[in-house]
Amino acid sequence: MADIASPSPRPSLWSRIGKVWITMALILAVVWVLDPPQLWPTITFTANALLHTAPFIAFAVFAVAYLKATGAERLVAKVFQGNQVRMIFMAALMGGLSPFCSCEVIPFIAAMLALGAPLGAVMAFWLASPLMDPAMFAITSGTLGWEFAAAKAVAAVGVGLFGGFATMLTARSVIFAEPLREKPQIGGCCGSKRPYEGAPVWRFWTEADRRDTFRATGLENAAFLLKWLTLAYMIEALMLTYVPADMVAGVLGGSGIGPIILGALVGAPAYLNGYAAVPLIDALLAQGMSNGAAMSFVIAGGVSCIPAAIAVWALVKPRIFIAYLGFAFVGAVLAGLAWQAIA
Repeated sequence: MADIASPSPRPSLWSRIGKVWITMALILAVVWVLDPPQLWPTITFTANALLHTAPFIAFAVFAVAYLKATGAERLVAKVFQGNQVRMIFMAALMGGLSPFCSCEVIPFIAAMLALGAPLGAVMAFWLASPLMDPAMFAITSGTLGWEFAAAKAVAAVGVGLFGGFATMLTARSVIFAEPLREKPQIGGCCGSKRPYEGAPVWRFWTEADRRDTFRATGLENAAFLLKWLTLAYMIEALMLTYVPADMVAGVLGGSGIGPIILGALVGAPAYLNGYAAVPLIDALLAQGMSNGAAMSFVIAGGVSCIPAAIAVWALVKPRIFIAYLGFAFVGAVLAGLAWQAIA
C-alpha cells in the first residue's frame, strides 16, 4: 500500500520570492532612502554588468546542462581506478573540470570511499572540485579576464595535487586513519537528479528524459546565476562608491606575503559563492587589492565556503576536515604567491 503524504504547508512569502531577491530590494530601498542620487547609477551599473556577462552566462548554462543531459559526469568515476599516483593526478584534473556542485559530490564520494578508493585521490578531487568548472571559467573570464580564469584553473588543479599527495604521504598517520564517520550523511542538497548510469549519450535529444534534464538543468542554473550575479554586481557598485580605495589598497595591496595571507584568511567569511565572488574581486582589484591577494581569496574562499565544507564534514571525521581546511589555506597562499610573481 502506498504511503499517503500529508499536504505540505504553504511556503512563506519569504521562501516563495527568494531571500536573494528580497535582499536586493532591501539594498535598493536603503540606497533610495539614504542616498537617492545613487539609486539609478547602482541600477544601471548592475544592468550593464549583467549585459556584459550575458554571453558567458549563456555558455555556462548550456555547457552544464549538456554535461548533465548526456551523463558525462559518470566519466569522473574512472579517475578512481588504478595506480594511486595516477589517480591523484586525474582526480585533481577532473575535480577542476567536472560540473558537480559541492553537495552533489557527497553521495559520489561516499560511494568511492566505501569501495576503498584512496583518501589521497578523494582529497585531490574534493579540493579542486569547488574551485573551477566550465561555468565558473566562463563567468570568471567574462569579468576578470581569461588570464585570471586560466590561472585559477591551474591553481585549482595545483591545490588538489598538493592535498592529494600530502594525504598519500601521511596516509598511515593517526590523522588519516579510519576517515569515514560511522554513519555518513550521503544525501545531496541539490534539486538536480543523480547522474545517469552507463556510458554518456552525446545525442541526448533523442531521449525525452534527457531532454527534460537538459531543460530543467538549464533553467535552474540560469536562475541561480542570474540572482547571485545580480546581487554581486549590485554590491560591487556600492563598494566602488562607498568603500575608500586607499583603505583597500592599504590592507590588501602591496607585493608582500601579508596581503596574500590576509586574502586567504578573509576569503572564507566573505565568500558568498564562486560566482558571486567574481564581481566582488573585480571591485576589490579596482580599489587596489593585489593580484596575489585576489587569487588567495578565491582559492581559500572557494574550498571553505559552506556548501563545499558541508560536503566534506558530512562524510569524514573532524580531523580529516581540519586537514582539508589546512591544505586549502596553504594551497591558497602558494597560489597567491605564484600569481603575484607572474601577474
